Amino acid sequence: MLFGIMNKYLVTVFSFLMLILSCNQGKKSGQEEIALLFPESGSLIKAGEPLKLSLMLSNKLPDSVQYFIDDKLVASAKDTATQMIATKDMPLGIRLINAKLYTGADVQELSTNVVLVSSKIPDQYGFKIINTYQHDISSYTQGLEYHDGFFYESDGEYGASSLRKTTVEGKVLQKQDIAQQYFAEGMTVIGDKIIQLTYKERVILEYDKNSFNLLRTLPYNHAAEGWGLAYDGATIYNTDGTNKIYKLNKETYQPEGYIEVYDDKGPVTQLNELEWIDGKLFANIYTSDLIAIINPQTGEVEAYINLIGLNKDQVEDQDQDVLNGIAWDAKGKRLFVTGKKWPKLYQIEMVKR
Repeated sequence: MLFGIMNKYLVTVFSFLMLILSCNQGKKSGQEEIALLFPESGSLIKAGEPLKLSLMLSNKLPDSVQYFIDDKLVASAKDTATQMIATKDMPLGIRLINAKLYTGADVQELSTNVVLVSSKIPDQYGFKIINTYQHDISSYTQGLEYHDGFFYESDGEYGASSLRKTTVEGKVLQKQDIAQQYFAEGMTVIGDKIIQLTYKERVILEYDKNSFNLLRTLPYNHAAEGWGLAYDGATIYNTDGTNKIYKLNKETYQPEGYIEVYDDKGPVTQLNELEWIDGKLFANIYTSDLIAIINPQTGEVEAYINLIGLNKDQVEDQDQDVLNGIAWDAKGKRLFVTGKKWPKLYQIEMVKR
């Protein structure tokens, strides 16, 4: 399933990179002039491995060359010898490369790009069911968190969205219905407040945690869609269905940066519901049975949990039989998972493969 998701994304990336490749030729003063910068556009480079930059020229050699990665000068040379550039501290993702060739007063520019991916093959985990609890089959789970002995859950769909507080056993203690024009998505608890995303409406809903009273409606303009949320005590993390995870200010809920998520094969997209667990981000990968464990500093996928076969019971709406919902009991070290309209919520233990 993950291969299909990633393949679709890579087709888009490939098309984008091929467009950039068309700009890889230098400015020509004659039909026979050839000037190219390597590696080829779209090449995958493992993080930490040296990046080899080389030129192919058929015209007069330049007086000097400067090399830039994402507009940062990384090397200067008096000749066209191959340059070895360290990638250890570079962020994962598409890195744009430019070479400026100086000949007298003339400047020729060449460009290419590479995709910096994780050098780590992700660890693989299965699961063991520790406990099974009831889960409301009307709950189209979009966000799930555990706090002080209770679950807080965001439920989606137009005309049926809500914010809930439930017992571990599945009893609904508190429920706030959401206006029909909103499709609720991820949520997270921040002190005495709860914030909840909307799918395409580009607003964030802020509530009082105790009363569930709506306090504010704020703009959400940094992405086309809202998917998942998590909070580490200092920073809010936000997914939008791509391979980006935005870092939001805990007071304003506005972006202050982002990471791009990659494994050793390429970008990992469809990142959905999030949970902060012992310094890592756990993310459901939408429509798959996988949870990605992500380094929040680098975006590297360190491991996958494969939950195939978890839901043994019949889901009433088969079109909604999708794994979504991760909650962590930090004190009890308990990991909970469920899905959209699933009749069960599970406490599981990760099992290394």
